[in-house]
Amino acid sequence: MTVGALSTAAYIVAALLFILSLAGLSRHETARSGVIFGISGMAIALVATVSLTVAHAWSGGAVIGLVFLLVAVLVGAGIGLWRAKVVEMTGMPELIALLHSFVGLAAVLVGWNGHLAHAEIAPSLVGIHNAEVFIGIFIGGVTFTGSIVAYLKLSARISSKPLMLPGKNVLNILALLAFLVLTVWFVIDQQLWLLIAVTVLAFALGWHLVASIGGGDMPVVVSMLNSYSGWAAAAAGFLLNNDLLIVTGALVGSSGAYLSYIMCKAMNRSFLSVIAGGFGIVASTGSDEEYGEHRETTAESAAEMLTAAKSVVITPGYGMAVAHAQYPVADLVRRLRERGVDVRFGIHPVAGRLPGHMNVLLAEAKVPYDIVLSMEEINDDLASTSVVLVIGANDTVNPAAAEDPSSPIAGMPVLRVWEAENVIVFKRSMAAGYAGVQNPLFFRENAQMLFGDAKQRVEDIIAAL
Repeated sequence: MTVGALSTAAYIVAALLFILSLAGLSRHETARSGVIFGISGMAIALVATVSLTVAHAWSGGAVIGLVFLLVAVLVGAGIGLWRAKVVEMTGMPELIALLHSFVGLAAVLVGWNGHLAHAEIAPSLVGIHNAEVFIGIFIGGVTFTGSIVAYLKLSARISSKPLMLPGKNVLNILALLAFLVLTVWFVIDQQLWLLIAVTVLAFALGWHLVASIGGGDMPVVVSMLNSYSGWAAAAAGFLLNNDLLIVTGALVGSSGAYLSYIMCKAMNRSFLSVIAGGFGIVASTGSDEEYGEHRETTAESAAEMLTAAKSVVITPGYGMAVAHAQYPVADLVRRLRERGVDVRFGIHPVAGRLPGHMNVLLAEAKVPYDIVLSMEEINDDLASTSVVLVIGANDTVNPAAAEDPSSPIAGMPVLRVWEAENVIVFKRSMAAGYAGVQNPLFFRENAQMLFGDAKQRVEDIIAAL
C-alpha cells in the first residue's frame, strides 16, 4: 500500500474522530472523551500529513524544503505548548481569538502561494482555481484582522466600545460588492495587483466588522470568528487539494455558525446583524443619580443572610474568573449544603467572554454538575429564592434588558435575579459592565453591594460562617 493510500485512510479515521469529538463535547458527561477523540484525530492527521510530505519531498529531492517543514513544526509546537501552559482561564477567550487570526493568515498565505507557485492546472479548471485563490484570500483576510480586533478588545488593549463610522453598513455592502467585482475580474485576468487589492480590502473589512461590535456582544463575535476560521481552513484545503482540511474546516465552520445562531437567540440578536458587523450602539452608562442610592453590606451580614436562607442561587460572571474565586465559591457551596441550604448555580448562555466559560471554571473546582443549571432552567425559580449571589456578573443580570426599550441590551434574555427576596452583588466598584451599560439592579431595595475582590470576599464569608 502506498503512502498516499495510507494517508487517505488516516484522514478518514481522523475525520470520524473529529465528528465524535463534537458529539462528545455537547454534554458534560462525555466532554472528556470528546477532547480525547479530538486530540487523537489531530495527532493522526498530523502524522499522516507529515509522512506524506516527507515521502514526496524525499522522492523529489526537496530535502531543504523538508528541513524547513520540520523546523516550522517544532517552533510552532513549542510556542503552542508554552502558551497553553501559561495561559489563565481568564485569558482563554483572547487566546482563542488570537489562534483564529493564525488560521486566517495561513489561508491568506496559502492563497498567495496558490497563485505564485504556478502549478500545472488543466485549462478547464483554471477559472475555478483562480476563484478559489481569490475567495480563500478574502475569507482568510477578514478572519485575520477581525480576530486581531477581537483579541485586542477582549484583552482590554483597545476600548470595547463599538466603532461608529458614518454609514458603516453601507461601507460593508460596498466592500462586499467590490469583492465580487474583483473576483470576476481576477478570474478573467490574473493581475497581481488584484490580489493585493483583495488582500487589503479583506483586512480592512475584517477590522471594521469586529470594531463595529460592542463589548457586550463579544462572546458571539468569538464564536462567529471560529466559524470564519473554519471556512478559511476549508478554502485552504481546496487550494492544497487536502480532503481532511476541507472536511475539518467545514465541521468547524458549520458548528461555529450554529453555535453563533444559538447564542444570538439567547441574546435576542439578529444572526445576520452579527455577520454584517454587529449592532454597535454606543451605550449610555447613566449616572448613579438616575437610579438613587445603592446599599452596601459586609461579609458578616452576608454570612448571616445565607445561614438563614432556605434556598440560594449563585450567578457567576467574568469577574469570578478574573478573581479566581471558583474554588472558595465551591467551598462555600459545600458548607451551605452541609447546613441544609438548597444551593444551585444559574448560568447565562454568554456568561463570561466565551460560551461555556463558567461551566468549565465550576467543573474545575469540582462543583457537582447536577446543581449547575442554565438560565432557562433556573429563571422561573428565582422569584422563590431566598438569596441570590451575583459574583462578577453584570450585563447578564441587568433588568434594563427587560424593562428599558432604549437600552443597548434591550430584549436580551437575562437572569431575573431581581425577583429574588435578597440579592448580594459582588463587585469591585460601581463601574458599568463590559457592555458599558449601568445596571439598575445595584440600586434596587432588595439588592446590596459587597465591594472588593470576589475571592477575598467569599473567603471572608466562609470565615464568618
